[in-house]
Amino acid sequence: MDEHLDLKVVIVGGGFGGLGMGVALKQAGIDSFAILEKGGDVGGVWRENTYPGCSCDIPSHLYSFSFAPYRSARTRYPGQQEILAYLRGVADSYDLLPHLRLHTTVAEASYREDIARWELTTGTGQRIVADLLVFAVGQLHRRYIPDIPGRADFTGAAFHSAHWDHCQDLRGRDVAVVGTGSSAAQLLPKIAADARTVTVYQRTPHWVLPKPSAEFGSISRWVLRTPGAHRLYRRALYYGADIVLAPIMHRGWSARPAQWVARTHLRRHVSDRALRAALTPDYPIGSKRIVFDSRFYSTLGRENVELVTDPIARVTRNGIETGDGTHRRADVIVWATGFRAPEFLTPMTVRGRGGRLLHEQWSDGAEAFLGLAVPGYPSAFLIAGPNSFNPAGSNPGMKEHQIAYIMACLRWRDAIGAPAIEVSGDAMQQYRQWLAQAIAKTVWPATGRSWYKHENGRVTNPWPASARTFARMLHHHPAEAFVAVATNVDATVTPLPIRQHPPTHDEATPTAS
Repeated sequence: MDEHLDLKVVIVGGGFGGLGMGVALKQAGIDSFAILEKGGDVGGVWRENTYPGCSCDIPSHLYSFSFAPYRSARTRYPGQQEILAYLRGVADSYDLLPHLRLHTTVAEASYREDIARWELTTGTGQRIVADLLVFAVGQLHRRYIPDIPGRADFTGAAFHSAHWDHCQDLRGRDVAVVGTGSSAAQLLPKIAADARTVTVYQRTPHWVLPKPSAEFGSISRWVLRTPGAHRLYRRALYYGADIVLAPIMHRGWSARPAQWVARTHLRRHVSDRALRAALTPDYPIGSKRIVFDSRFYSTLGRENVELVTDPIARVTRNGIETGDGTHRRADVIVWATGFRAPEFLTPMTVRGRGGRLLHEQWSDGAEAFLGLAVPGYPSAFLIAGPNSFNPAGSNPGMKEHQIAYIMACLRWRDAIGAPAIEVSGDAMQQYRQWLAQAIAKTVWPATGRSWYKHENGRVTNPWPASARTFARMLHHHPAEAFVAVATNVDATVTPLPIRQHPPTHDEATPTAS
């Protein structure tokens, strides 16, 4: 590998966001870019999560790029391997492979004010200089394992669900699964069929909605073979998620019906009243991420599966002890405990103008203009940054909206001949005020701990409105929110006018400018 790279754009991350950004650059005729990927393949979370039963909650006709739509007439919800194959196919079809730098981590990224460019240092000491920096590392890849006393004393196998140890044969063994979120719900039916016993440790119950069959029925397959059917189905999914699922987060019209469906699903599959009570959340639906699964509840009713709701006191050398003093034996512990989602860009060191450190600015919770830009960090963008995770729809779609806006910023910067551009403080403050008001109207602030929140309780991850609102707020010209940055050691910021817009009425959502 070259000791020094000089590029127009450098992208950090080879998942949906990084690949989508690469395709946009190729389509714009820009070949001077690299995609830095810490792993040995593209795919992001779909490369890392290989646990049994891993799949997506969103139908892949929607959970795919608009420029490379998923078109299977047989499969509604492909598994992890199929999604990874799709992303590999995108990288190959759009000639991104020559731009990939695999096994490349970024240790530090610093804005050089003297040249108005970004200088990156990789884990191996390689130096990369670029005009534009795009972080596309996503939100769900920093694994979280709770710091429970005695965890290091356990003599059996223990691993996180996102780092599955495929060398472990679970047949005939006692397995402990810590966590009851989406990953746990997907893997539990698979491992319960093999293990001697499975003990599931639950901290907080989740609202669970039934998930349609992974395969289409014969009539649906016939319909999807007709011209234009895939496009119409994708649009129906998009608007359906916005109209039905998004209002749940605001206690809107669909919240009560959704909660009724979830309760009915629970009653149908769990006959034991005590178990049913333990699985019933005491918070409004949508406060935490909704689990979509049709086998989790029935698996909890198996003779070899036990749900434990007493808090874990400690891990012993051969099992787990709960607060009531009960010790349960375990040969294997699976930590299905999620991710440190609010720790954006960790562990990279990112320095902006004046030597400011991004992790210090974000010590009380990350924030970014529409999840993609931060004042003081010129020509640096995020894909799937703070408050841009869509809990009610397709996140590849959200990333495409951000990518289109980043490309507009790049074209505008070139058009005005500015060395660099950054989001203005005024635009950030207007957005910050809107975001606070929008989040206050959701169900999230009043709920306890979740990966939606920073440890101080600040909501940092989910988007508080519809996907259509997100697209509309990113539809404005960059000149309405960004300013040019001069090339000098004083890092003078040359302001450009920011046009004001009246509020719109969609979910009390004003424009972002």
